[in-house]
Amino acid sequence: MVRKTVTVELASGLEARPAAMLVQVASQYDSNIYVEVDSKRVNAKSIMGMMTLGLTAGESITISADGADEDQAVSDIEKYLSNN
Repeated sequence: MVRKTVTVELASGLEARPAAMLVQVASQYDSNIYVEVDSKRVNAKSIMGMMTLGLTAGESITISADGADEDQAVSDIEKYLSNN
């Protein structure tokens, strides 16, 4: 299992469209991927789960992945959250 804390650097946070894009990135991988903030933990492949987090720009989250492609999954999600 890989865990990494990252900061959401998307200007609008994770509103509907950015959340949908994050789900698309996560869905490319076979690993189980979760996003955690405070005491909430949701499946990164679930648009409804991601929307319930209401993440804003500058917020720190923990991404965890477990599976054969876990390292690449966490790396690509981190890139998405920091480069857009």
